[in-house]
Amino acid sequence: MPRELNVEIESWPIRGVFRISRGARTEAQVVVVTIRDGDVVARGESAPNARYNEDVDSVSAEIRDAAGAIGDGITREELLGAMHAGAARNALDCALWDLEAKLSGTPVWKLAGLSGPIEPVVTAYTLSVDSPEAMGQAAAENAARPLLKLKMTGDGADLDRVARIHQNAPNARLIVDANEAWSVEFYLEIAAKLGALGVEMIEQPLPAGDDEGLRGIDRPLMLCADESCHDSSTLDGLVGKYDRINIKLDKTGGLTEALKLKAAAEAKGMGIMVGCMIGTSLSMAPGMVVAQGAQVVDLDAPLLLAKDREPGLLYTGSTISPPESALWG
Repeated sequence: MPRELNVEIESWPIRGVFRISRGARTEAQVVVVTIRDGDVVARGESAPNARYNEDVDSVSAEIRDAAGAIGDGITREELLGAMHAGAARNALDCALWDLEAKLSGTPVWKLAGLSGPIEPVVTAYTLSVDSPEAMGQAAAENAARPLLKLKMTGDGADLDRVARIHQNAPNARLIVDANEAWSVEFYLEIAAKLGALGVEMIEQPLPAGDDEGLRGIDRPLMLCADESCHDSSTLDGLVGKYDRINIKLDKTGGLTEALKLKAAAEAKGMGIMVGCMIGTSLSMAPGMVVAQGAQVVDLDAPLLLAKDREPGLLYTGSTISPPESALWG
């Protein structure tokens, strides 16, 4: 009997409003894939992002186009050549990992070649863009978290934002995410000042495709590529401009390519950050595999939602426990 594919679009409310330099959101829309093989049911989730010219409708259509290949038993490796990197392939790839684990009775960590079971990781907690006063208050409310990720805008108030956050959460490590909103001149003006306020890393200061200005300039803080980094094919162009890459499964097109990208980046001496789009624990669970040994983990999306799916990942403060098999893997 061929494998059966099902696709559903779900909407999950966000607590309050989540803002970055490109806009604001009050809900997360995700695409959930279910693959049934006899009595075994496996799932994967993706969170399409308009920044990459995707939405839930286009991604759902891409996935449905792959129904025949899924029914014929396409493998994860074959999927890499059959679909482009993006949210559609991510949902399918992660569902195939889940299916392989369930059919074989082998946990995902063994299938991925890890040396041991998935370990808990500490995630960053994101403070979305707001006024300096509001972000300072949000920092005070989350001062006990060990790592805060701060969304910036390049509007001239970013230094004030970080100063208030550092004042109200003096013991928290800080990373800054500009989401492509800065210029080279603004980066050079602000980077050292941010370092004096406890910032350790800046994520994607310049627009992707217009970040050549980072090559060879003074880098008082570590730079991490996000929008400039998709899959392994984009890696060579990042060397010399960035110190780390942010691996997101919705960009790589799934866990299979994410693990390849991680290995290739480490071989080039680059550090690893593992991030996410805004989705549920089903989106985060495969990221836990890539997050093993990463220098920075940013898998906090379920903490930003008004509710998560059940069962979901267990968050104890900012520490994420390994996923249960009932969720994924």
